[in-house]
Amino acid sequence: MRLNYPSNVKIVKVPCTGRVDNLLILKAFESGVDGVYLAGCLEGECHFLKGNLRAKKRVQYVKGLLEEVGLGGGRIEMYNMSSAQGQRFAEIAREMTEKSEPWGRARQRKNSKEFGVQSSESLVM
Repeated sequence: MRLNYPSNVKIVKVPCTGRVDNLLILKAFESGVDGVYLAGCLEGECHFLKGNLRAKKRVQYVKGLLEEVGLGGGRIEMYNMSSAQGQRFAEIAREMTEKSEPWGRARQRKNSKEFGVQSSESLVM
């Protein structure tokens, strides 16, 4: 089955959302992405035991930071889903893209190649 999600969504694969730290998320915003969402295992079903719970706490922390600096905490979200929920993944990608477009880029930055970001993009980890 081929998933249909916006072409401006960039996927960064990690073995577990628990491996995504605050700095990686903040660097994504620094490089100019509009929004970030983490797609992790269903709660209680993490292959690495509690990785998705750690990621959820980190997302909440970064939400607070983004609010403090005036970018808006809605730019980052955490979703729990199973690998069988591909359609849900694509649906969330479309929702995040629509939601983040009015905000514009978190920071205009030329020659940002770390995440391969173009204008008006969302990042999935």
